[in-house]
Amino acid sequence: MAAPYVPALPAAMCKHPGMEAHRALLTVTGGLLLVLMALGLSLQLGYRRTAARWPHHALYFVVVAGTAVSALLGWRAGAAALALGPALALLLAMPRTRPGRAGHWRLAVLVLTAYVLGAWGAW
Repeated sequence: MAAPYVPALPAAMCKHPGMEAHRALLTVTGGLLLVLMALGLSLQLGYRRTAARWPHHALYFVVVAGTAVSALLGWRAGAAALALGPALALLLAMPRTRPGRAGHWRLAVLVLTAYVLGAWGAW
């Protein structure tokens, strides 16, 4: 009696080494980006006017590092890691804007949009 035919999985469905770490870091960094945006919005709207701004800056550096490491892990796992390039470039351009001004929050919205699209492309 012959064994039943079992089709092979397409290459896109196979697990690559490091893909779980890449996706986990993308998810964690995306969550931290949302926290960064919420904290920045509270500072922009004046809800935390007397609060220290260092948590916002610390989160910014963690998000930049997480995006860069996620792109590197994605590249090593065979994902389209270049999709995160625009988000990383916009994040690195953020210090050139003045906090509290329209350019700062508009660039932040662009960063969030680029990160979501880049994470989707690099998933």
